[in-house]
Amino acid sequence: MKRQAGYATVAPQQLAALAGISRLRRWYELYQQRHLLAQLGDAALKDLGLTRADTYAESARPFWDDPLRK
Repeated sequence: MKRQAGYATVAPQQLAALAGISRLRRWYELYQQRHLLAQLGDAALKDLGLTRADTYAESARPFWDDPLRK
């Protein structure tokens, strides 16, 4: 089978490595978001409709516990 000019091929190993990198990025984002949430003041939490207990519960979750992952 001929390759079409202008199209790059990606090996399965490269796809797996890219998926691993994107997962690491997502975990780091979750860590940052939870850390920032824990630092919010009471007025900001009230604006968001959250309590201090909500922020403690969320920031205590491990970084790999991704709510968007199904």
